Amino acid sequence: MASTDTTAKDGNDLAGLEAGLDALDTVQTTRTPLRETLLRKVLPPITAVALVLVVWQLLVWAEIAPAYKLPAPSAVWDEVQAAWLQGTLLDYIWTSVSRGLLGFLFALAIGTPLGLLVARVKFIRAAIGPILSGLQSLPSVAWVPPAVLWLGLNNSMMYAVILLGAVPSIANGLVAGIDQIPPLFLRAGRTLGATGLKGAWHIVMPGALPGYLAGLKQGWAFSWRSLMAAEIIASSPDLGVGLGQLLENGRNNASMSQVFLAIFLILLVGIAIDLLIFSPLERRVLRSRGLLARR
Repeated sequence: MASTDTTAKDGNDLAGLEAGLDALDTVQTTRTPLRETLLRKVLPPITAVALVLVVWQLLVWAEIAPAYKLPAPSAVWDEVQAAWLQGTLLDYIWTSVSRGLLGFLFALAIGTPLGLLVARVKFIRAAIGPILSGLQSLPSVAWVPPAVLWLGLNNSMMYAVILLGAVPSIANGLVAGIDQIPPLFLRAGRTLGATGLKGAWHIVMPGALPGYLAGLKQGWAFSWRSLMAAEIIASSPDLGVGLGQLLENGRNNASMSQVFLAIFLILLVGIAIDLLIFSPLERRVLRSRGLLARR
């Protein structure tokens, strides 16, 4: 009789433990109210922007610098309106964004297989692994003069600078992600027949996804910075006017309001790409691993 009671108690304890584990594994599927979303995600950046504008205007009123050095926010807004009325505002943005995204796609196509080779082939890793790390630390602006001499003032030069800036970051990010894959996963994949390209697609790439995504974000940042450096230094009527060239034109014209406009547009594009592309990808990866509740 006592044995039966003990068995029943153990069964109840086991059932309670399983229920607790199930509760831990349960992902919340309730939708966040719109008001809460606005308060948590929209209000903070709006408040920060408003605070910056207030401080900026206070500094203008305090006349800590001449107007030609520190223009008022209204002067920058006038530049925005003028560019919009002239039909050039969107052209500035699209010229740079189209170059940046296309160059980033080229870097993605090169950096991904390169990262796989470096991570999986010991000889290649020993040969070019340190070179990739060195290239990643090299300022992108250093590539602009040789690219101009090699390729001339054209879009090919722009893409070359973007590739040299972004490919090492993407490849190193993938290498770091692959290095963090538990060896048990790789052995299990080989046991199930996932070798070669099949293993890379079904085992290596999914396992390395967090590090790879971090490398992609850094690669885009390097792409954008490289492009701005190239547009600032290398100018030609055939290249059109991108955001970097707009910044340089503002300097040449001694127009600080135009300089501020270019800086704000460059910043705006960077934020928009992160919010529209990389942040959703990060959330999807985290959700697929149970690290983020579905909302």
